[in-house]
Amino acid sequence: MTVTETETTAEGGTDSCAGPRQGNRRPDGADKYTISEVVALTGLTAHTLRWYERIGLMPHIDRSHTGQRRYSNRDLDWLDLVGKLRLTGMPVADMVRYAELVRSGDDTYTERFELLRQTREDVLTRIAELQGTLAVLDRKLGFYADAGRALASERTG
Repeated sequence: MTVTETETTAEGGTDSCAGPRQGNRRPDGADKYTISEVVALTGLTAHTLRWYERIGLMPHIDRSHTGQRRYSNRDLDWLDLVGKLRLTGMPVADMVRYAELVRSGDDTYTERFELLRQTREDVLTRIAELQGTLAVLDRKLGFYADAGRALASERTG
């Protein structure tokens, strides 16, 4: 299995690389996107896409007969997952490790599970921190709203 492939699990579900498929995609089999098309679809830069390939995060990009990169829908799915992992704050080294584990095959499920479980814990911690920060902001906003009403009342009274 390559990094960007999906597979059907024993329970009959699909272990997909990302969320629901994005619109404006070609049917599988006709899904050969140039780097500029992937830039337009993903919002990533061509430099970032090349860097992902160089560091091993996207190592299986097909090439045309002239050597131009040709991305598939599976590659787009993988890029979507990488984007989600970036939002979690996962270090790039861990993303590369995850990609290596996926490429290594089924024997790495436990390691992949642990890596994603730890990332989930980190996300939950960040959410709790952000909720605390939001509560402070809400208190400050309430203070300034009350102070603003008091000042306005003094000026008109």
